[in-house]
Amino acid sequence: MDPLDFTDKATVLVVDDTPDNLSLMSGLLKDDYKVKVANNGEKALKIAAAENPPDLILLDIMMPGMDGYEVCKHLKDDPKTRDIPVIFLTAKAAVEDEKMGLELGAVDYITKPISPPIVMARVKTQLTLKASADFLRDKNQYLESEVDKRTREVAAIQDVTILAMASLAETRDSDTGNHIRRTQFYVKALAEKLQSHPRFSRYLTERNITMLFKSAPLHDIGKVGIPDRILLKPGRFEPQEFEIMKTHPQLGYDAIEHAEKSLGTNVEFLSMAKEIALYHQEKWDGSGYPEGLSGDDIPISARLMALADVYDALISRRVYKEGMPHEKAAQIIVASKSSHFDPDIVDAFVDIQEEFKTIAKCYADTDIDMELKKEQLDRLAGKAG
Repeated sequence: MDPLDFTDKATVLVVDDTPDNLSLMSGLLKDDYKVKVANNGEKALKIAAAENPPDLILLDIMMPGMDGYEVCKHLKDDPKTRDIPVIFLTAKAAVEDEKMGLELGAVDYITKPISPPIVMARVKTQLTLKASADFLRDKNQYLESEVDKRTREVAAIQDVTILAMASLAETRDSDTGNHIRRTQFYVKALAEKLQSHPRFSRYLTERNITMLFKSAPLHDIGKVGIPDRILLKPGRFEPQEFEIMKTHPQLGYDAIEHAEKSLGTNVEFLSMAKEIALYHQEKWDGSGYPEGLSGDDIPISARLMALADVYDALISRRVYKEGMPHEKAAQIIVASKSSHFDPDIVDAFVDIQEEFKTIAKCYADTDIDMELKKEQLDRLAGKAG
């Protein structure tokens, strides 16, 4: 049998108010199909909407109460029954009657008295077409399900990749704590605030904001390449030490680019992560590093990260210092408008600073976190010594 020919014992519902007609059609169809009958429109609709609906409906028009046209309209208006093909089987032979039936959604129109071979041929044709349509619909649903599954798998792989790389940086940096998580949400909050701003709207699409959120944890991945004696130093850096520390953006960029090349293709979220890693230490006035970029030459992703990173550094406790109150940190951010930070991003920060405070509170480092970080610092410092 043809794989699309599912007419073997398909179910046909015959709807007619005349018992003789129901008997005639049942006798004609019963050898090839399962036959159900209904002697009025209401009963036909109940059968059609039941758990095992018919594969095709042969529908009379002239019935008391609900006529065939109305039954067809109800069938086509209901998502559960609209795909069941309807063939009108009626004594109404006028062209306008047939036109109305087809416009209501019927697939065919047969006039009485019937020709049995013609009825059987048309029933088989419509059932075969329905089987093909059902097959394609099921196939499409399966493919959509597989695409959705694969999309979720890719997203999960992205998240795991970022978390693994970010965790690597965290094991080296005693100051990290929940810094990674907080800066993720700071960047997202700023991006959403600026989404309708004319300077940023083309870049800050929903997709790019999602990518920003995914990429932000990799901003300091380059610190894995900084020697412990410098990275773990609690006090101020000597000039030569600071020069070494200033190489971490390039180290981060190189590490992510190496990972991307290993995949053999450009990866969108890693491309944005490279931007953030390389340029988040640049300043609006050009006094930052590693390339001394200024103004709009600094990628938007890095400008957002710069403010988020500095704010969190100011308010966060470290094993060697207390965190700064939000109000004082905000004053420093505002004072650095147009020097360290993009002025419009500073304005956005001012507008949503309560959201920053909420994020900081939600992901605050606990005393246990600080004790663990102190133990880590002592352990790593011992190794460095």
